[in-house]
Amino acid sequence: MASRIHLGHIFHLADAPLVTHAAKALVSISEGALIVGDDGLIQFCGEAADVPWRFQSATVSDHRPGFLLPGFVDTHVHFPQTYAGAAYGGGQLPEWLTRCVYPAEARFADPAFAQPAAVEFCDRRIATGTTAAMVFGSAFPHAQDALFTETQRRGLRLVSGRGIQTAGPTAAAPLMTSEQDAIRLAREEIDKWHAADTGRVSTALLHVAVAPRYSLAVTPSTLKRLGDLYDSVRDRGVYFHSHLNENNRPGTGEVAATKQAYQVDSYLDTYDGKFLPGSAVGGSSMLGRRSILAHAVHCQDSELERMAETGTSISHCPISQQFLGSGTMPWLRTVESGVNIAAGTDFGGGDEWLIPQVVAAAYKVHISEPGTAGVCMHPAEMLFIATLGGARALDMEDRFGNFDVGKEADFVVVDPRRTPALNAALNHGVRSDDAEIARDQTLFGLLMGIRETSIAETYVQGRRLG
Repeated sequence: MASRIHLGHIFHLADAPLVTHAAKALVSISEGALIVGDDGLIQFCGEAADVPWRFQSATVSDHRPGFLLPGFVDTHVHFPQTYAGAAYGGGQLPEWLTRCVYPAEARFADPAFAQPAAVEFCDRRIATGTTAAMVFGSAFPHAQDALFTETQRRGLRLVSGRGIQTAGPTAAAPLMTSEQDAIRLAREEIDKWHAADTGRVSTALLHVAVAPRYSLAVTPSTLKRLGDLYDSVRDRGVYFHSHLNENNRPGTGEVAATKQAYQVDSYLDTYDGKFLPGSAVGGSSMLGRRSILAHAVHCQDSELERMAETGTSISHCPISQQFLGSGTMPWLRTVESGVNIAAGTDFGGGDEWLIPQVVAAAYKVHISEPGTAGVCMHPAEMLFIATLGGARALDMEDRFGNFDVGKEADFVVVDPRRTPALNAALNHGVRSDDAEIARDQTLFGLLMGIRETSIAETYVQGRRLG
């Protein structure tokens, strides 16, 4: 395709800021132009009036009065829970898993069920503008094959690994394998699908993760072997993905149960190779720049510091934390540790597919934290965890996440006219006389008001998806 000029109100975060510096990196261009070359790379981002002469004959897509935002990145979503959103389990995480999720995921054993689920999963991502995702996968290889195949056909970005489970309650039995099979199937998935679309990790849209469900779903022996496996594939750009410190209900909470079962000082130790009693080293760490741990609601300071030290990212999932009564990830304490934070829907623990709804929930949750912990998130911080923070979590910030020239053109077109309440808020809401504050108010209103109807078009590498 030849170069194409996309016109609209541009919002993005330029360069490579930390979340604490997102406000200074925020770019707003009300009469903006984004130019995408025939190679899918961004050639220009700036004022429409400043488009270089060499592009004057390029094809124009006029999205005004719409907005152009970087594609949303979902750093934690469950493929085998595609049909499990808003499932009533009559309790918190343990009850919900037993009564709703394990049975729902077991249905993916049927290839005739898994295939249309893969189509639905990709439909929902495109409809909500989620261009890249870290996807916790199905236990069944044929279901994973369906997911990768459909994702490749649709042109989306995907990191996924089959959910590994070798221990657990009776309800999880259909999802469990032996330790030997767990390692074998994980390696086979890596060999089959990691960078399978281009053959090069640096250009691929398809990537694989090693994904134990959580520490209580495996044994110390399995963790050791997963560490050995991960050591052997790290240099191939394989990812690690799991859950951390999600539910700490007294008596039956996941955090306390994990520490008791492993006899360790912290939950994170189990992923850091320190899974023997007393947090003794038992194997290789699985933390690092391509490791994403979901939730991190109940972290000790030492855990946050270790994640920051290793480059491990947190997938912040406030909607599912509310849905399951898991608590609130403390924003200020987590940010101050230096760990990278990105947004995750956690569908179906969460009941929303839309990343803007996740960041809207984050705003509401964190302004409501008690005492001095309460904070009013800046709209640029909300945009950060929805876009650039996600690209950083996937260790692909050099490829996408904002509109810096030379990056791959992943973006969404938001047309407020498709959502009357959003359109009204943007057109008639109060705006400050101060230009910077007015900019922030517009971005905030946009992020809070986006619904699925608002997403007009979704692009990956400059190609419109459908």
